[in-house]
Amino acid sequence: MSSRSSTAQDVFTHLLSIAMLYATVVSTLMMLFQLIDQAFPDPLIYIMGADLETIRGAAAAIFIAFPVYLLTSWVLQRGIKTFPEKADLWVRRWLLSLTLFLAAVTIIVDLIVVIHSFLNGDLTARFILKVIAVLLVATAVFGYEFWDLKRKEFVTARIPRLAAWISAAVILVILAAGLLVAGSPFHQRLVRFDDQRVSDLQSIQNSIVDYWTNKQVLPPALGDLQNDISGFVAPTDPETHVSYKYEVSSPHAFKLCASFETTNSGSNLNTPRAIGGIEDTWQHGTGEVCFSRKIDPAFYRKPVN
Repeated sequence: MSSRSSTAQDVFTHLLSIAMLYATVVSTLMMLFQLIDQAFPDPLIYIMGADLETIRGAAAAIFIAFPVYLLTSWVLQRGIKTFPEKADLWVRRWLLSLTLFLAAVTIIVDLIVVIHSFLNGDLTARFILKVIAVLLVATAVFGYEFWDLKRKEFVTARIPRLAAWISAAVILVILAAGLLVAGSPFHQRLVRFDDQRVSDLQSIQNSIVDYWTNKQVLPPALGDLQNDISGFVAPTDPETHVSYKYEVSSPHAFKLCASFETTNSGSNLNTPRAIGGIEDTWQHGTGEVCFSRKIDPAFYRKPVN
C-alpha cells in the first residue's frame, strides 16, 4: 500500500476520530469552565454560578464523543499494527498536523491572553484557573499527537493504552463533578415542575392585577379570571392538576400558594444577580409556600380613554 493511497473507510474513520477528539476537548473545557464559575462566582457577571444547561449539554457530548473517539482510535491502531504502511497515509498525517497546529495556536493565544490580562489588571482566580485548564488540555493534546505523528513503533507501544486510561479517569472525575453540580435527572425533573409552578403563579398574578385594574376589585376566586375572548384559564399544578390556592387578604392584597418539591432559596445556580438590591420575589423552599402580594392603587390605575 502506498503512503498516498487510502480507502474511503480510512478517510472517514480518521475524520470521525479527529472530530470526536475535538468534540471531547471542547466539551471538557466547557464543563471545567462551568465548574470554575460555580466555585468562584463573579459578582460582576449577570448570571451567578454555573450554567446548568451548559453542563448538561457538555456532559451529553462527552458521553457520546469520548467513547466513539476511543473506539475509532482503537480501530485505527489495530489497522496500523496489521498494515504498518497505514501510518504514512496522507489523511492521518494531515489530520495529526492540523491538530498540532490548532493545539499550538491555542497555547500561544492562551499565553497572550494571560499577559494581556496581567497588564490590564484583570487577573482573578477564576480567570487564572480557566487559563490553566486550557493550557493543560492543549499541551496534553499537542504532546500526544506530536508523539503519535513521529513514532515508529506500533506493535508494542503502551503509551496509547496508558493515555486512554488516564484521559478516561480525568474525564470521569470532571463528569462526576459536573453532574453533582447540575443534579441528577430525577432531581432536574422536579426542578422543572417547580419552575412551571412559578411560571403559572406569575401568569395568575398578572391576570389578577389586570382584573383589579379594570374592575377595581380583586376576583373572588381563580375561576373568575377565565376570559373567553383572550382564552385565559387559570392554570393548575402541572403534576397533580390541582388548582393553586388563592386567598383575598384585603381589598388590595392577596396570597397565591403552591406546593414545591425543591428549593431555590439561597442558591446562585443559573440565577441572575439582583439589580439595584431588588430580591427575587419567587424564592421558595420545599412544601407549601405562599406568596403575599399587595396592589398599590396609585400605581395600578385603570387607563383613562
